[in-house]
Amino acid sequence: MLDVTPSSGLAFDLDPAQPLGDGATPPRRVEFGRRRIAILFVVLLAITAIPIALHPLPPLSDYVDHLARMHVIATINSDPDLARYYEIDWQVIPNLMMDLIVPQFERLMNVYLAGQLYTLLSFALIVSGTLALHRRLFGRWSPLPLIAFPLLYNNIFLVGTMNYVAGIGLMLWAVTAWIALRERSWRVRLPVSTLFVLALFFCHLFALGVYGLALLAFELHRLWTSYARLRQSSRAAARRRLPALATDFVATGLPFLPVLPLLMLSPTWGLWEGLSWELAGKIDGLIYVIEVYSHSVALLLIGIVAFLAGWALRDRALSFHAFGVAVLAVGAVIYMVLPRMLFDTYMADQRLPISLAFILLACIDLDLRQRNVRRGLVVALLALVAIRVAEVEYRWQQLSHGIQSFRQSVQLIDRGAKVMVAYADADDGSALSDFGLVHADCIALIERSALVTTEFTVVGKQILHARPAYRGRVDTMDGTPPAIDDLVRVADHADRADADEYWSHWTADYDYLYVLFTDDDFANPDPAHLEPIFAGRRFVLYHIQHSQIATASKAAK
Repeated sequence: MLDVTPSSGLAFDLDPAQPLGDGATPPRRVEFGRRRIAILFVVLLAITAIPIALHPLPPLSDYVDHLARMHVIATINSDPDLARYYEIDWQVIPNLMMDLIVPQFERLMNVYLAGQLYTLLSFALIVSGTLALHRRLFGRWSPLPLIAFPLLYNNIFLVGTMNYVAGIGLMLWAVTAWIALRERSWRVRLPVSTLFVLALFFCHLFALGVYGLALLAFELHRLWTSYARLRQSSRAAARRRLPALATDFVATGLPFLPVLPLLMLSPTWGLWEGLSWELAGKIDGLIYVIEVYSHSVALLLIGIVAFLAGWALRDRALSFHAFGVAVLAVGAVIYMVLPRMLFDTYMADQRLPISLAFILLACIDLDLRQRNVRRGLVVALLALVAIRVAEVEYRWQQLSHGIQSFRQSVQLIDRGAKVMVAYADADDGSALSDFGLVHADCIALIERSALVTTEFTVVGKQILHARPAYRGRVDTMDGTPPAIDDLVRVADHADRADADEYWSHWTADYDYLYVLFTDDDFANPDPAHLEPIFAGRRFVLYHIQHSQIATASKAAK
């Protein structure tokens, strides 16, 4: 049966009769040396890095949009075209990790290499954090947490939430530090936690929330076991000690006190009203942890892990730390309560399971004293990582043709031009196979210093904004681009009901138009204004023939 194990030197046993801090430290077992674990870590990271290394423009939904912002931050002072269109407004925003790091990398390399390096460092931070947390919980190093590698490619990562991805790794190290310092003086523990809180705040607000969740779970269980131990010896002593225990529990929240004033100083605070809770999709959020492109591959990975777990349980070689039980309980409640839209950010609740998955992996231990078990684990780790990497690389290789075709089309755009984006079908763009095209027009910002309508410039969410003269020509609300039928309808008619839309004067305001998610038989929707200059896979690039009527109407305003 599953063994719930207390940590070395920590009273984290499900049995409330276990004295706090009196749990016997398990004898030191020579199972898998640190050097071998380090070598295996490097090997698995190298295998995991293959798709990232081979695809400078991976088919991730928001990735190239973020990368374009990094390029503007790094080059705006030396690029007059970008300086004409964009401005950087450094503010207190809980979403800045990539903005602070990648532009520094671009001083030494091109922006595509900088993005690849940032991604791989984020991966390394996550898995090393999982390893370190396991080491802190069980008192010894183990290669078992390396099973986190296949989970690095997940549905949340495919969306391109790069600051959150890095925040998961930082959160894991923050939890590790808290547990390591828990029995030391509050003069050490609380300042260190405060530093992590501040770092996580500026990395990603949701990652900070997961850190708070993990500490709540840890401290709730610690409070419960401490009080239960005292009651077992003396109920009167338990009552006397309860205020001190409660005070110690509440003190855990002190490092989080700067969050509220920081958030109120941030323009992000103005987005708090954008709340939307949905029951539908909660199951999907759990599936996103393991599934990427293929149901079959996800089932295969689950099957392999289930077989190994069953084998280990049969031999009573598998144990699960009680901290994981507390995380599961607290996390389940919070997951159900979390809204789908929070601070105008979608998938707020569905991002939680992947973070909890890495914490829970750190809570699993395997008895590796037998050589065949150690060898079996290494083979399983290599197999799991190879299967996941093969799946991702196979799909990215297929999707890369469309992205490379798009990059070729960008070379036909005049430097410093203004680029509009529309959809052939307003309902497209949600399929995983379409993610690479959703923000591909931002390549024109990187390589042609163009103004593009879909670049993220939302006040309160990004520090990049369009300059006032061009703010009315871009999407400042992070919405869906218009359908091409809507553009055709308003062409040369600035007095239509939707004249307030940023694209209402598109025939006069832009030089080029990308129509995305086209079919093979897609025909020119407006020959009077559009001249096709490149037709690629699922997109067409048009040169806009400026309308004299629209130009005159614009001038009259």
